[in-house]
Amino acid sequence: MEKTKFIHFKDDGMIPNNESLGVAIYPGAFKDNPEKIEETFNKNGWTNSWTNDVFDYHHYHSNTHEALGVRSGSAVLLLGGEEGQKVEVQTGDVAVLPAGTGHKKITASDDFQIVGAYPGGVSPNKKVGDVDERPYVLEDIQNTPLPQTDPVYGNEGPLLDEWK
Repeated sequence: MEKTKFIHFKDDGMIPNNESLGVAIYPGAFKDNPEKIEETFNKNGWTNSWTNDVFDYHHYHSNTHEALGVRSGSAVLLLGGEEGQKVEVQTGDVAVLPAGTGHKKITASDDFQIVGAYPGGVSPNKKVGDVDERPYVLEDIQNTPLPQTDPVYGNEGPLLDEWK
């Protein structure tokens, strides 16, 4: 597996993002066994999991962080809002989005499927960048606790090292 990468995004006025925590990208974390993504997330305390797709419009969660593991196919996601960064993901890749991070699907293969999960099984809210969401969401993002575990590695791992 390649080294985990971290990408930082600033508040763009609509999508708050999370200026203190970077998005973690784990290239190929489950390349050889993508069917283990959900089980591993759940074992590591990232629960309330689901398997589906990514919305094709900007959205974020102000009350929780989110782990996304590509179970099959590939996609281009736009992270960080309209002025953010396009990230290509493929089977076995994992992205961990800190609370407030905007994300949407740009394109995807027909077989694209993603597994999502949340630390401690928090039920995510869905925000879309409406002006009336502030300042509540900014406070919510700051009050979202750091995860106790790394969704891929458990009690150790790059996420815990980076998100101190």
